[in-house]
Amino acid sequence: MLGDITEETSDAIVNAANSYLVGGGGVDGAIHSAAGPQLLEECRKVREQRGVLPPGQAVSTPGCRLKARHVIHTVGPVWTGGEKNEPQLLESCYTHCMEEAERLGCVSISFPSISTGAFGYPVKPAAQIAVRSVAGFLHRLRSVRQARFVLFDLYSHNTYTEAAQALAIDFPYLQIVRDDPS
Repeated sequence: MLGDITEETSDAIVNAANSYLVGGGGVDGAIHSAAGPQLLEECRKVREQRGVLPPGQAVSTPGCRLKARHVIHTVGPVWTGGEKNEPQLLESCYTHCMEEAERLGCVSISFPSISTGAFGYPVKPAAQIAVRSVAGFLHRLRSVRQARFVLFDLYSHNTYTEAAQALAIDFPYLQIVRDDPS
């Protein structure tokens, strides 16, 4: 859907974070701003316990002032041309987020387009990886029944919709609900 991930009512929203979990620009900055200063404190606790978060991994914190109960933080790969395991790391972000949502007992989860902002990952291959990873993992989970992609701009929205439509044949349980961006 086209929208603002900080307004999502899913049980968990995903934050496209940096390794230090200190907030930043784009989705990360918006989530930290909407959640309030307590989110930064929660992230500091996580960092003290486990150190920096490497690309492809995920951790969770409470949602603080967000409508979502949880924020699942993941660090996507920086795009350097695709020769440094960027596709595998991006897929790992999505699968680890799904695993974390399941661990938390979430029924729903909302994702941004991980790594396609400041980290420079091209949207089309990122969308294909994201939709395929989430759809391929969703049917194996017990609690998570709904995964949404909440995109900030029309180009990303349309690209993710195309990726989902292309995968619908391989994943018969995939239900594509497209909001009207006009």
